[in-house]
Amino acid sequence: MSRKPAAPIVAELGRPETPDETAARKSASSQAYRSSQTFRHLIAALILTVAVVAVIVFAVPRGEPTAAEEIDVDRIAADVESTMQSPVVVPDLDDFWRVNVAKLDGGATVVWNITIAPADEEERGFIRIAQAFDADASWAPQVLDGFAPTSTLTIDGREWDVYDIGDRGSANVTYALGTQAGDDYVLLFGSRSAESTAGLAESLNSQITAVEEAE
Repeated sequence: MSRKPAAPIVAELGRPETPDETAARKSASSQAYRSSQTFRHLIAALILTVAVVAVIVFAVPRGEPTAAEEIDVDRIAADVESTMQSPVVVPDLDDFWRVNVAKLDGGATVVWNITIAPADEEERGFIRIAQAFDADASWAPQVLDGFAPTSTLTIDGREWDVYDIGDRGSANVTYALGTQAGDDYVLLFGSRSAESTAGLAESLNSQITAVEEAE
């Protein structure tokens, strides 16, 4: 009659394993194996993800940034003049400036708005040229947080109202100049210096005179 072989003696125990100990050892071994496989799969998935991202980044063609479309102020101004049946101020700007906005804004007071800023990105600030139709100086505080003129300034023979707002205003508006142009009120306001704003006002003098003479 054959005998069942005796269970091997485990060195760490100094005796044969019990059935429970054998089952626990095999379970621990299986769990360790599965854990190692899961880790390998995770690493493989990460490598694949990085590879896919690299392909997208380097394979997708990227062109040069599209330049902002130049605003045709003269054409827009002509349309505004036709709509309003009235002349408008059209600044003759040099290369220092770029035009960001040129539009007619409706409301209780219709306003021809041109927003300009330095073309050089290292230069800061902006100036808005606003021609309010059929308006006077009482209109200006409506767009200047209620601020009234602090003084007057004569530029090239024309008197301008000075609104020295400083850091008390909002929307980055710190300084403004305004003058009557026939039935309209022209306001220059923004965040450029008093000298820069006055220089723009001087360049607009002939335009404002033309508006006055046409009305």
